[in-house]
Amino acid sequence: MTKAEIITEISTKTGIEKVDVQETVEAFFKVVKSSMVGGENVYVRGFGSFVVKKRAKKTARNISKNTAIIIPEHFVPSFKPAKTFVEKVRTGNKAKASK
Repeated sequence: MTKAEIITEISTKTGIEKVDVQETVEAFFKVVKSSMVGGENVYVRGFGSFVVKKRAKKTARNISKNTAIIIPEHFVPSFKPAKTFVEKVRTGNKAKASK
Protein backbone atom coordinates (compact mmCIF):
# COMPACT_ATOMS: atom_id res chain seq x y z
CA MET A 1 0.00 0.00 0.00
CA THR A 2 1.41 3.39 -0.98
CA LYS A 3 1.07 6.71 0.79
CA ALA A 4 -1.43 7.86 -1.88
CA GLU A 5 -3.55 4.75 -1.26
CA ILE A 6 -3.44 5.39 2.49
CA ILE A 7 -4.60 8.97 1.96
CA THR A 8 -7.45 7.79 -0.28
CA GLU A 9 -8.51 5.14 2.25
CA ILE A 10 -8.52 7.61 5.17
CA SER A 11 -10.44 10.15 3.09
CA THR A 12 -13.04 7.55 2.14
CA LYS A 13 -13.49 6.25 5.69
CA THR A 14 -13.65 9.65 7.40
CA GLY A 15 -15.29 11.80 4.73
CA ILE A 16 -12.49 14.38 5.03
CA GLU A 17 -11.19 15.96 1.82
CA LYS A 18 -8.14 14.23 0.32
CA VAL A 19 -6.14 17.48 0.39
CA ASP A 20 -6.70 17.87 4.15
CA VAL A 21 -5.81 14.22 4.79
CA GLN A 22 -2.65 14.58 2.68
CA GLU A 23 -1.56 17.67 4.65
CA THR A 24 -2.15 15.83 7.92
CA VAL A 25 -0.24 12.71 6.83
CA GLU A 26 2.65 14.83 5.51
CA ALA A 27 2.72 16.81 8.77
CA PHE A 28 2.83 13.55 10.77
CA PHE A 29 5.81 12.26 8.79
CA LYS A 30 7.55 15.64 9.06
CA VAL A 31 7.14 15.64 12.86
CA VAL A 32 8.44 12.04 13.13
CA LYS A 33 11.45 12.82 10.92
CA SER A 34 12.39 16.05 12.70
CA SER A 35 12.00 14.42 16.12
CA MET A 36 14.23 11.52 15.16
CA VAL A 37 16.83 13.83 13.59
CA GLY A 38 16.87 15.64 16.94
CA GLY A 39 17.54 12.33 18.72
CA GLU A 40 14.03 11.87 20.12
CA ASN A 41 12.07 8.64 19.89
CA VAL A 42 8.41 8.69 18.82
CA TYR A 43 5.97 6.34 20.56
CA VAL A 44 2.52 5.62 19.10
CA ARG A 45 0.55 3.53 21.60
CA GLY A 46 -0.91 0.39 20.05
CA PHE A 47 1.12 0.84 16.84
CA GLY A 48 4.82 0.97 17.65
CA SER A 49 7.91 3.05 18.31
CA PHE A 50 10.12 4.96 15.91
CA VAL A 51 13.50 4.82 17.66
CA VAL A 52 16.98 6.12 16.96
CA LYS A 53 19.57 3.38 17.36
CA LYS A 54 23.27 4.00 17.89
CA ARG A 55 25.67 1.87 15.87
CA ALA A 56 29.13 1.50 17.40
CA LYS A 57 32.37 2.25 15.57
CA LYS A 58 33.66 -0.81 13.73
CA THR A 59 36.24 -2.02 11.26
CA ALA A 60 35.02 -3.45 7.97
CA ARG A 61 36.89 -4.99 5.03
CA ASN A 62 36.87 -3.89 1.40
CA ILE A 63 37.29 -7.31 -0.19
CA SER A 64 38.11 -6.07 -3.71
CA LYS A 65 40.99 -3.84 -2.52
CA ASN A 66 41.84 -5.96 0.54
CA THR A 67 41.85 -2.94 2.83
CA ALA A 68 40.33 -2.16 6.21
CA ILE A 69 37.73 0.59 6.47
CA ILE A 70 36.83 2.30 9.71
CA ILE A 71 33.09 2.93 9.99
CA PRO A 72 32.52 5.62 12.63
CA GLU A 73 29.72 5.38 15.17
CA HIS A 74 26.45 6.58 13.70
CA PHE A 75 22.72 6.63 14.28
CA VAL A 76 20.04 4.83 12.26
CA PRO A 77 16.24 5.04 12.36
CA SER A 78 14.37 1.93 13.41
CA PHE A 79 10.76 0.87 13.96
CA LYS A 80 9.64 -1.50 16.68
CA PRO A 81 6.00 -2.59 16.40
CA ALA A 82 3.83 -2.75 19.52
CA LYS A 83 2.91 -6.19 20.88
CA THR A 84 -0.79 -5.65 20.14
CA PHE A 85 0.02 -4.67 16.55
CA VAL A 86 2.20 -7.75 16.05
CA GLU A 87 -0.52 -9.97 17.49
CA LYS A 88 -3.17 -8.51 15.17
CA VAL A 89 -0.93 -9.07 12.14
CA ARG A 90 -0.29 -12.67 13.20
CA THR A 91 -3.96 -13.50 13.66
CA GLY A 92 -4.97 -11.59 10.52
CA ASN A 93 -2.48 -13.45 8.36
CA LYS A 94 -3.67 -16.82 9.72
CA ALA A 95 -7.15 -16.07 8.43
CA LYS A 96 -5.80 -15.22 4.96
CA ALA A 97 -3.43 -18.21 4.87
CA SER A 98 -6.23 -20.69 5.60
CA LYS A 99 -8.38 -19.49 2.66
